[in-house]
Amino acid sequence: MKQPIKKRVVCIGGGTGTFVTLKALKDQGTHLSAIVSMSDSGGSNKRIRDEFGLLPTSDLRQCLVALSDENGGVGILRKLFMYRFEKGEGISGMTFGNLFMAALTDIMGSQKDAIRQTSKILRIHGSVIPVSFTQNNLIATYENGLVVRGEHEIDEPTHDGTLTITDLSLEPDAEGNPEAITEILNADCIILGPGDLFTSVLPNCLVKGIAEALQKTNARIIYIMNLMTKYGQTYNFTAKDHINALEKHIGTCIDYVLINESPIPTEALTVYKASKEYPVIDDLSKKDYYTVRRSDLIGDHIVEKSKTDTLVRSLIRHDSEKLKKALVAIMEE
Repeated sequence: MKQPIKKRVVCIGGGTGTFVTLKALKDQGTHLSAIVSMSDSGGSNKRIRDEFGLLPTSDLRQCLVALSDENGGVGILRKLFMYRFEKGEGISGMTFGNLFMAALTDIMGSQKDAIRQTSKILRIHGSVIPVSFTQNNLIATYENGLVVRGEHEIDEPTHDGTLTITDLSLEPDAEGNPEAITEILNADCIILGPGDLFTSVLPNCLVKGIAEALQKTNARIIYIMNLMTKYGQTYNFTAKDHINALEKHIGTCIDYVLINESPIPTEALTVYKASKEYPVIDDLSKKDYYTVRRSDLIGDHIVEKSKTDTLVRSLIRHDSEKLKKALVAIMEE
């Protein structure tokens, strides 16, 4: 019987993509760390930021749940942390986990201590690390000169979503969390994505010290390609376009690109097409400096979201078991 992989693995991103990746690798004997973007400004995160003055907690919450113990009494806590209220004036649309962490921050006196205590309560296998503790906003400049402020406004555009983003920045500049930088430098394997390129993955790389750490680390860096393009961010982007945008911020330090090769279900394609979103075209070449791994990575069902969840969510996602198999194969090479 094969021994578990003893590696320090760092996942960088946010949202459901990082959740799926963490879930895939949790039982592989790895030391898992999730470095999470702190620029989210939509949905309940807007209220957490505006009303409580805190860094956004949704991505932190999802990563904590992904790494939490699935045995014993923690199982019900996992469900509680993901529970979204569908009734109640003022709390409809909020998640229990976000409210819990806001309350715990008030009790502990700092969000950093609240994250640490939540990790203990959920008995997580690994660590969840904010990429920065600097309050900031994501700023996107488009090809026509339009400037949009705020992750949510970029993610769900009211402007022409076919425009290409030519520049991405944080306002103000965000200082890198020293713990996040240390994890990157000490990692054996680093996984970028999957997740919205300009609002989940790249915001981490804009934080001071993160791109430099990615360039210095001896870790094997794997980029998991998104399944679909994103209106407002990567409209009509091919796989190569995704890589080019990533390289603009971190340089040519990617070692592997993992990309789906199986067809998207017709039912999902119809819905996505109405939103001007399409499967990412694989135009990657064997001549590129990184190694391309193609595999069936798609989940078997279409995701349904809560009625009170106001944000746009992915209909199809990477499958944890399929992703685990592909990632383990790369890490064992």
